[in-house]
Amino acid sequence: MSNSKHAHYRYNILDKCFRRRQKPMTFEELLSEVNEGIDELYPGESVQVRTLRSDIALFRNIEKGFGAPLSVQKDMGKEVYCYSDQNYSIAQKKLLPYEQYLIDAALQLLERYDENPKYDKLSEALVLFQDEEGVASIPNYDKILFYDKNEAYEGLSHLKPIFLAIRNKEVLNIIFQGFNDEQPKRFIFHPYVLKQYNQRWFVFGYNQTDNKMYWSIPLDDRLKQFEVTHELEFINDNTDWASFFNQMVGIRKQSITQEQPIPEKVVLRFNPNRLQYFKTKPIHPYWDEFTEEGKENQVFFETIINLELIQQLLSYGKDVEVIEPVSLKSKMKEHVEVMQEYYN
Repeated sequence: MSNSKHAHYRYNILDKCFRRRQKPMTFEELLSEVNEGIDELYPGESVQVRTLRSDIALFRNIEKGFGAPLSVQKDMGKEVYCYSDQNYSIAQKKLLPYEQYLIDAALQLLERYDENPKYDKLSEALVLFQDEEGVASIPNYDKILFYDKNEAYEGLSHLKPIFLAIRNKEVLNIIFQGFNDEQPKRFIFHPYVLKQYNQRWFVFGYNQTDNKMYWSIPLDDRLKQFEVTHELEFINDNTDWASFFNQMVGIRKQSITQEQPIPEKVVLRFNPNRLQYFKTKPIHPYWDEFTEEGKENQVFFETIINLELIQQLLSYGKDVEVIEPVSLKSKMKEHVEVMQEYYN
């Protein structure tokens, strides 16, 4: 097996190509597809014909490779490559010994950063991976971790290509259809940053077609298609995105109480037992607690009054009371009155 730094990345690209039974690719097309993928992660690098032939041989090798059912067929007089089994993928195969060695070495390296707060998410991912590996490879292994996961969410497949587009400063041609749209819409988009909220990913950027900055697109089935367009120059952005997101809860900057989305001071009073829960999972990262007498169990923070804030407050039910501002109290009252009608 090849030990180059992008060997396994090539295998993943080829696996996707070989699964395209409706549009199988020639050797030359495979080489072009692989090199385009490599150039995205490793600009300026590529592989030659010899390397691709070696990769294809590895796919077919039963003893030292994947033993894939890879066939060569004739399509309009050209030889094309695809799996004879439409359900096959190397992702379903047990790890090869060399691959297992690489993973074990990577896990040992990552454990060096296990107690570094900077890599908390990495540690979490490492534990999750080890649990999944245990289920897949250890006999009678009982799963330990059960994540709060949205099984219906399909947006993760968009995450990596959009991340690469942001990193490479590439302009995207987007086809998007909202849940209430009769027809899909197409627009030119300059992506700047990705934001996760409520187990979903959103990409923020500049919608050049409609001349709208801070445009957000959910990475789900509403995003019908996107592709890089090299005909347009990428428009750079100097937004402080950390400050941008700290102005609000969630992903909507539109205020539901004001024409302009300006942060307002929000004061909440919690049931004492629920206040402790809020402290471990606050609605806003920059909150504080009152220390004055008569303001026990009250917290405050500044944020734009948007729909996500309302949703978060409603999740606390009777355990939270909005003290300020009056506009937010009114919105909460509207929701409660509608809910009350449901149960009369």
